[in-house]
Amino acid sequence: MTDLRHRGATDKDLQHQTSEDKGSEAEGKERDGASDNETKSDSGVPEVPVSADDTPEVLNKALSGLSSRWKNWWVRGILTLAMISFFFIIIYLGPMVLMMIVLCVQIKCFHEIIMIGYSVYHSYHLPWFRTLSWYFLLCVNYFFYGETVTDYFFTLVQREEPLRILSKYHRFISFALYLTGFCMFVLSLVKKHYRLQFYMFGWTHVTLLIVVTQSHLIIHNLFEGMIWFIVPISCVICNDIMAYMFGFFFGRTPLIKLSPKKTWEGFIGGFFSTVVFGILLSYVMSGYRFFVCPVEFNNDSNSFTVDCEPSELFQLQDYGLPPVLQSITVKLYPFQIHSIALSAFASIMGPFGGFFASGFKRAFKIKDFANTIPGHGGIMDRFDCQYLMATFVNVYIASFIRGPNPSKVIQQLLALRLDQQLHIFNSLKLFGPPHRSEHVCKWEMR
Repeated sequence: MTDLRHRGATDKDLQHQTSEDKGSEAEGKERDGASDNETKSDSGVPEVPVSADDTPEVLNKALSGLSSRWKNWWVRGILTLAMISFFFIIIYLGPMVLMMIVLCVQIKCFHEIIMIGYSVYHSYHLPWFRTLSWYFLLCVNYFFYGETVTDYFFTLVQREEPLRILSKYHRFISFALYLTGFCMFVLSLVKKHYRLQFYMFGWTHVTLLIVVTQSHLIIHNLFEGMIWFIVPISCVICNDIMAYMFGFFFGRTPLIKLSPKKTWEGFIGGFFSTVVFGILLSYVMSGYRFFVCPVEFNNDSNSFTVDCEPSELFQLQDYGLPPVLQSITVKLYPFQIHSIALSAFASIMGPFGGFFASGFKRAFKIKDFANTIPGHGGIMDRFDCQYLMATFVNVYIASFIRGPNPSKVIQQLLALRLDQQLHIFNSLKLFGPPHRSEHVCKWEMR
């Protein structure tokens, strides 16, 4: 890989060679320059300067008397509280605002990763490529959000003629848009830059897979009920905070070489804290319909609604303790049992999303994805674990929670022609449960 980067980086130098008659001396110089460039290419992009300080001036003045270790602790703590407060505000504003925030976070994460690619492969001069990267982002979002609109707003789509046409041919339109971008990429290929252009083509598509696909799963989780959105995200946040606190005060044993500051003490302390936090938060939220009801679109008010009769998952039930404590029973929401699985994943497997991001940053010698949030880095630095968590929650719901949905069946029936609906009706009448009189006859025969 180092050699490939070096070749891409020295294409411009080779173009400026005026002749081949400089003999072995010129070749020796070229080899020396190549080794220097190879060393530089190993470093990818320059490391973030240690002297760079993006902390707000107000905090710098207030914390000027502290050591760098404690100053960083206070900066991270204050801005963490600010982000948690912002999280509460957008929850209060409802699911539509949450979906818009997810989209904005997705775009910012995509921008941060793509900009690293541009820097590493020195590709600012490649024709159309920044335009194509954002064009592919637009195409993929059009496909995923179009699928979501068709699935969850079926009655609205069927009511409006333009939306019905777009829904019917949505996948063909999406493919045509992507194919246009693919052809533009092929037409933009430039001699002696083929490798760099294909590097960036792959870089863009992997970024789309990691960021856009998983942010789309977050929105799907949100439609199952806001509790499936809030609890997993909160568990990741809790684990991040508590692992940092335990590691800061008690950390002695390194956990993994990719992240030297991570310790076993922080990892274990974060695990138990997150499991307890998940159980308590689930108990509080399971009592409110606003959090447990699926997010649905109300055709009468043309707005989202979160009102329903809570399922058994969110109704208190008696649970017996082990035989030693057989006389004691506790009342729990079944969702609290599921929250243990969510909390365990957030604290055991979730950090591996952070380790993956740490390995990525070390590969390119950068400290953070960006400097968007002082003390925390970029948006991607805060959401590296969240994307992995979102995928797990979506798989968990599909595997253990979600059952047949009658409303989806009705939507499909309404999309059929009248004769097809009549055929299904007759089939149900023929193969449905026997009539009450048939039960009576069978009983009398016995």
